[in-house]
Amino acid sequence: MATEGARAVRLRTQVLLSQILVVALTLGVAFAVFGYLSDQRLRDAYGQRALAVARTVAADPVVRAEVARYAPGAVDPGVRQELATGPLERLAVDATQRNNALFVVITDDAGIRLAHPDAARLAEHVSTDPSEALAGRESITEERGTLGDSVRAKVPVTAPGSDRVVGAVSVGIATDAVHEQLLGDLRTAGGLVAVALAVGIAGSILLARRWRGLTLGLEPDELAELVRGQAAVLHGIGGGVLAVDASWRTTFVSDEARRLLGIAPDIGRPVDEIGLTPRVLEVFRDLDRQPASATVGANVVIVSARRVSRDGRDLGAVLTVRDRTDVESLTRQLDAVQSMSTVLRAQRHEFSNKMHLVSGLLHSGHVEEAARSVDELIGAGPLGPATPGIDAIHDTYLQAFLAAKAAHARENGVELVLGPNTWVEGDLADPVDVTTVLGNLLDNAMEAVRARERPVRQVEVELVQEDSTLHITVADSGDGVAPDLVDTLFTEGISTRDDLGVPGGRGVGLALIRQIVRAHGGEVRLSSPGGGEPPLTGAEFIARIPGVLAQSEVSWPRRP
Repeated sequence: MATEGARAVRLRTQVLLSQILVVALTLGVAFAVFGYLSDQRLRDAYGQRALAVARTVAADPVVRAEVARYAPGAVDPGVRQELATGPLERLAVDATQRNNALFVVITDDAGIRLAHPDAARLAEHVSTDPSEALAGRESITEERGTLGDSVRAKVPVTAPGSDRVVGAVSVGIATDAVHEQLLGDLRTAGGLVAVALAVGIAGSILLARRWRGLTLGLEPDELAELVRGQAAVLHGIGGGVLAVDASWRTTFVSDEARRLLGIAPDIGRPVDEIGLTPRVLEVFRDLDRQPASATVGANVVIVSARRVSRDGRDLGAVLTVRDRTDVESLTRQLDAVQSMSTVLRAQRHEFSNKMHLVSGLLHSGHVEEAARSVDELIGAGPLGPATPGIDAIHDTYLQAFLAAKAAHARENGVELVLGPNTWVEGDLADPVDVTTVLGNLLDNAMEAVRARERPVRQVEVELVQEDSTLHITVADSGDGVAPDLVDTLFTEGISTRDDLGVPGGRGVGLALIRQIVRAHGGEVRLSSPGGGEPPLTGAEFIARIPGVLAQSEVSWPRRP
């Protein structure tokens, strides 16, 4: 553990030092560039300043007249004293002092000094090349002369009233002044860089702390292992996982969750915008750990949600999704098998009772009565009297299902009757879906009439065939549907029953059968919430399921 702690500290220190190094290098490069550009700018500025002074001196009428007076050959060492006390020397010295220059030198057209800060050097040739100025061109250079290094400007002097070049003016500003100005600028910039470096270090420390907080104290290798483990586990489990952060923005969507919920893998989007159904979104927002059923497209799923936290910090929430479609399909098929089992049990029970009657009649010597009982048994069938009108339905599967439901209803004190308009001559092409819809409506109706004691407990079902479409009508003698549930009765999670003891809760049945019916291109609706003609004073549901009937190949007699 100590080794891991040391390794973690070393890693954080490395990150911090790397950040500080990057900041220092950036500021160092910026400082060097600033120094270079400042030096170039100052040298150019001082050069322009020297040029301005030289132009001013060269344009002075006295300077032009005096320089023109000293023609080549007219200046010799004997005139040095004259030059030292002459107007050109006074003008040059005055310009040097007023402009803080290193020197102001005036020469004739041969490069002989006519004015110079050092009077001993008058009437001598200048130490630098004056050819550019004497050729009529201005120039700015950085050179070393008798007075030291300087940035100097040279300007031609023309004769009065003419463009003829008769001399030159050279003005120099010592490079020491440029260096002093540059050092001043660099000291100011250095202070700013130091402040910026301190801010950068402080920011790096805060960033390192923030990084540690965001990663929950985990190191990079731990994070990498966590991501690999998450991918292996969450994408490998049978259920789906959808995760959001504390702001309810998606952070993870497994492949199974995308398939079951029909959503896009849009990481970072608000959970309200990724395409969840209202039922699933409600369960997620409520963070109810109790599993709840929901229908999403063709899938029936079980969803549950829970909040996620670490060290008291809210990290968001996770929604788990499990596919129940196959289980639901098997349940429907099991319901059909149970219905067949119920009808067979009822047949065996009633047939056994009648055979006991026949046996008793024979043993008592009443042969004729026994013969009549056998004839009635052969003619009516064991369930004929139990479900009047069932012969209007040709499909044996549907007959058996209704007979089973009738037997189940009788056991619960409910009378199941067929409507007077019942007529189905085709065979079921999709018996599981039809019995799911019909069975759910019948179960709801029977539960409605058994809700409390009442004199009449009756459920009426009417089946009518129209080509390949099956029309189903189910009415009961219960209390009907409450007005506040009429508009939301087919919504997931809405139920008039108690949810206790039902895994995943109720409120899925009507939503499921509506989904099944719509998958066939039909519709199911509440045609009357209650208040019909006695005894059917309860709710009435109507379903239309296209394409579930096939024309029977067996010719059978129609009812008169």
